[in-house]
Amino acid sequence: MTAVVTAFDQGELVADAVASVRRQTLRPVEILVVDDGSTDDASLAVLDRLAADRGLGCRVLHRPNGGVSAARNTGIAAAGTALVAVLDGDDAFAPTFLERTAALLDEQPELRAASSWLHAHGAIDAVVRPAGGTAVHFLHRNAAPAAVLLRRDAWAACGGYDESMRSGFEDWDFFLALLADGGAIGIVPEPLIEYRTAPASSNLRSMAGRLDRYGELIDRHRPLFERHLREALLALEARAIAADGRWEDLVAADPALEVGEVSYGDGGMAAAVRIATRRAARPTD
Repeated sequence: MTAVVTAFDQGELVADAVASVRRQTLRPVEILVVDDGSTDDASLAVLDRLAADRGLGCRVLHRPNGGVSAARNTGIAAAGTALVAVLDGDDAFAPTFLERTAALLDEQPELRAASSWLHAHGAIDAVVRPAGGTAVHFLHRNAAPAAVLLRRDAWAACGGYDESMRSGFEDWDFFLALLADGGAIGIVPEPLIEYRTAPASSNLRSMAGRLDRYGELIDRHRPLFERHLREALLALEARAIAADGRWEDLVAADPALEVGEVSYGDGGMAAAVRIATRRAARPTD
């Protein structure tokens, strides 16, 4: 097993990511840090320190800036093992991540990758629970974290990460390609990834153009979406119904919250009626 840590001007966070790999209960045979053209002097000094410390078992690969997809592909291509873990330089693994995900891949040969829930920290503090699944489960949302343990042959068979994608959703695009002809991604139901959140993160920036990015994914994987159009639309509707249900519960429980404009044709009118009914049934002081 090899661990690939991508780095771009992330300073000491990369050293923290490498340290989290070294703390694994199932240690990889090698740690590859792929520097995607860092320019920050402090970050370059950290990379030099990692490369010079022979006790770390860490090799640093420098490449011109090409985006996270190119950095991941460079590291995976350089790995000589059947399993490769991918970790962004500002995140970290809990100590049992590799042990638990490797066991999942061993137990379920149909899985092409495995990951886990996340502990999101920084701007928020929350456990996030991606569900994984087959290609169908990835049509309406990204159902797995970017930090995964991959079967290297599956990565090669689908062509790897698309290096032309540099504006977000690179991992979602890759998962759709990875699962297009079968297989699944398994999830360990424990938060074994420490995921850093910040207002200026690339993830949040990509979400600002989510509709455009999603449209691009549909165009790029059109045959897959066409084969599973019914499932994709039903999954989107199910997610909307669940979100409306959570909103309905909040508004019904707090009379100070306004219902707002009542929408038509999407269940909004029925939700408004249920809210009014639930509020009227509440005991008064």
